Amino acid sequence: MMADIGARLWVVPGGHIPFPSNGPEPAFTSFDQICVLNATGTRADVELHIYYEDAEPVGPYAIAVEARRVRHVRLNDLIDPEAVQLDRPYGCLLRSPVPVVVQFLRQDTRLPGAVALAATMAHPS
Repeated sequence: MMADIGARLWVVPGGHIPFPSNGPEPAFTSFDQICVLNATGTRADVELHIYYEDAEPVGPYAIAVEARRVRHVRLNDLIDPEAVQLDRPYGCLLRSPVPVVVQFLRQDTRLPGAVALAATMAHPS
């Protein structure tokens, strides 16, 4: 059996969902996305909190990742407890009851005819 990999607390300090977008939806909608890998044998009920520079944190947003699965979540799609704000700097914390691995991805389509993709690992704590 594979040893548990990952961490229970992850940090993404440089969030910013680009706005506006250019091109047909949903393929060319700008977004920020987190990718959560749960390699354990237990479901991960991840809690996500969003931090803005001039407002109280928002959350938790509930993200379930089944055992031995990966889940990709566009932050643009999170609406409960409130929609993540577009074109505004934010950071986020992810807490999981089991170790997981988190990657951050951004697609920026603000410029007509151009698509920029950037990916990085979140920081484990």
